[in-house]
Amino acid sequence: MALRRVRAPHIDFDALRRELKLADGFPAAVQEEAEQSAANPPRPLVDRTDIPFATIDPPTSRDLDQAMCLQRRPDGGYRVHYAIADVASWVLPAGAVDVETWGRGQTVYLPDGKVPLHPKVLSEGAASLLPDRDRPAVVWTIDLDSDGATVAVEVERALVRSRAKLDYERVQSDVDAGQAAEPVALLPEIGKLLIERGLSRGAINLPIPDQEVERDGDGWRLWLRAPLAVEEYNAQISLLTGVSAAKIMIDGRLGLLRTMPAPQPEAVAKLRSAAPVLGVLWPEGVQVGGVIATLDPADPRAAAFLDQAVELMRGAGYRAFEGQAPADAGHGAVAAPYAHVTAPLRRLADRYATEVCLALHSGVEVPEWVRQALPKLPEVMSSTDRVASAAERGAVHLVEAVLLEGRVGEVFDAAVLDADPAVVVLDDPAVQARCEGDGLVAGTRVRVRLVEADPTRRKVVFHLVP
Repeated sequence: MALRRVRAPHIDFDALRRELKLADGFPAAVQEEAEQSAANPPRPLVDRTDIPFATIDPPTSRDLDQAMCLQRRPDGGYRVHYAIADVASWVLPAGAVDVETWGRGQTVYLPDGKVPLHPKVLSEGAASLLPDRDRPAVVWTIDLDSDGATVAVEVERALVRSRAKLDYERVQSDVDAGQAAEPVALLPEIGKLLIERGLSRGAINLPIPDQEVERDGDGWRLWLRAPLAVEEYNAQISLLTGVSAAKIMIDGRLGLLRTMPAPQPEAVAKLRSAAPVLGVLWPEGVQVGGVIATLDPADPRAAAFLDQAVELMRGAGYRAFEGQAPADAGHGAVAAPYAHVTAPLRRLADRYATEVCLALHSGVEVPEWVRQALPKLPEVMSSTDRVASAAERGAVHLVEAVLLEGRVGEVFDAAVLDADPAVVVLDDPAVQARCEGDGLVAGTRVRVRLVEADPTRRKVVFHLVP
C-alpha cells in the first residue's frame, strides 16, 4: 500500500490534554527522586554485555524498552535473547516515582509530545536501552526448535549493552537487500515460524493500516501507513516472551495476565457471511486468522472485511490471580495465555508481572509489594487504556477536522468500510469518518460530499453522492 500524506496547518492539542486531564510535567519530589536514582545505577551480578543486542524502534524514540539478539543453535533451532529495561531496579517501592506512576498507568502519546509514565531522566535516559551504554535489564533467553516451538526459557537480571539503535524502515530495507544486521538477521525467519504457529492454534493478526499524525515543519501531516513485515516479526518476539511469561505465572499459581475473550461463534458466523459479499475466499476448515493472513489491506473489499473483523477482538483486559489460573485466562487474538512484560518503561503492569516471573523462575518468594499490587492493577490499567485510546482517537479526529474545515461541499472518492454504522475512508486525504445516506454497501467504491468538518467538536461527516 502506498503511503498517503496530507499536510495540515498548526494545531493546538492542549484542549485534548485538558479534556483528558493529562499531567503536565512531574511534581518536584518525583523529579528529584528520579534524578537521584539515575545518578546511582544498579549493577546486576550477571554480566551479559558480551551479547550483541540491538533495539528496533521508531527513529525518534528514546524510551527503549526492548533489545534483541537472535542466534541459530547448533541443532538447527534458535536462541532468542530479549533484554527488557529493568525498571523495578530504578523505582523505589512506595517512593515518590512509584506513587506517581500508579496515577498515570502508562505513557500517553499525542502528536506534539508524550505524557510519559516515568520522568524522562529515567525513561529516556538512565533506564532506557540506549546504544553503547551498559544498562541493567531483565534478560529472557528462549530456545526454540527448528519449527519455532519453545523448548526452554530462562529469565534473569543482567547487565547488557546494546550495539545499535535500529528503526523499522532501515531493518526492512536491509532485510529486503539481504543485508540485515547480525543481531536481527534471523528476525524474518523466526517471525514467520512464530506467525505460522500462531495461525495453527487460532491466533488472529489484523494488518490494518494506521492513521498517523506527524510533524511537518510548522504544521502536521495525516497519513495512512501500512505496517511493515518486520514490525509484525518484531511483535512476534514480544508475543513469544509474553506467552512464556504467562506460562511461568500459571505454573507458579500467581500472576497478572492480559486477557481477551475468544471470538464468539455468532461474531465469526456474521463475518463468515460477509466474506462472499466482499469477495473474500474462506476455504472450509480454515480459521479466521488464516483467512485474514491472505488479504491485502489495500483492496477496499479486504479493508472492509478487516474492519468488520475488529469486532472479534473486543473485551481485552487484565486478570490478576493467586492459586489456580482462571478458566478465562486466555487471550483470544494470541490463542494462548499471555502477559504484558516487555514494555515496563511505558506500561505500569509490566513492571509487576516481570517481578513475578523473576521470583517464580528462580524459586524465591514473590516480593510482598508485588503481591499486594497485583489485584489493584486490572482496574488501573483498564482506566488508563481508555485514556490512551481516547487521546489517540481524539488527536486523529482533530487533525481530520482541521484538514477538511475549509472544504465543506467538496466531493471525494472513498471506499465503504462499514455499512452499519456507515463509515467511509477517503482515497485522499487519509480520513475515516461517518457517512450519511441510503444504499451504502461495505467494500464498495463511492463518491461522498463533505457536509461537516468541526475542529471544536472534532467531528467530520460525509453524505453519499447519488
